[in-house]
Amino acid sequence: MQFGLRSRRAAQVPGALPQGNKMTESYGETRPIRVLLVDDHQLLTGALSQMLGREPDIIVAGVAGSVAEAKAMARERLDVVLMDYRLPDGTGAEATRAIKARWPAARVVMLTALTDDETVLESIQAGADGYLTKDRAIDEVVSAVRAAYAGETLLPRSVIVGIAQRVAAARERVTERRQIEPLTSRELEVLKALTEGLATPEICERLYIAPNTLRTHVQNIMGKLRVHSKLEAVAFALRHRLVEPPKSDDSLF
Repeated sequence: MQFGLRSRRAAQVPGALPQGNKMTESYGETRPIRVLLVDDHQLLTGALSQMLGREPDIIVAGVAGSVAEAKAMARERLDVVLMDYRLPDGTGAEATRAIKARWPAARVVMLTALTDDETVLESIQAGADGYLTKDRAIDEVVSAVRAAYAGETLLPRSVIVGIAQRVAAARERVTERRQIEPLTSRELEVLKALTEGLATPEICERLYIAPNTLRTHVQNIMGKLRVHSKLEAVAFALRHRLVEPPKSDDSLF
């Protein structure tokens, strides 16, 4: 399962940072990306910790094996969280809500073997920013962390199509439509691109806009739709027919 150009580009140059990364310099020192791993499988978290620990711009801030441990470790600043869905004392969605409440800017990527629509949708509603299946975790964890930190949406096109099909069936039963501020034509173009799973460089190239301009459009879209992530904006747009869903027979990437 691929995440498109953003993952392949990050993989081409070991240790390279994505364009527009948020690494900052203070008194000549760089601030690493602080990552929390939340999974009760020690073999997996050990392997991921080893992979991430090799990167100069990433630091593993902690490893949690339960919702309670994740909440406790969220007392300190977190940049990216790799979150399992099924945990011994609850779900990753529950932990995601707690972490997002404490650190709204933290990027939460669901790290799970579950690919059913219910799991994905619940994670999105909890505020998750991306989705990475465990069978791809070892190969893609470094690029996934950097992409999430840079603000990319990590959601396989096949999962987007699944969400589109699910909400398309469900939206016929929606009797009330949330009153929202109308989106501009440009904002609708951006929203359409997000539902197609395009990365920031691809959207900017298609719409001939700069990354900062795109970021402003995304923030305006989220504010008007009253959602908390780009993934939630995608689900909302499909459910309320703001854009047409991507076709399942399109090329995935």
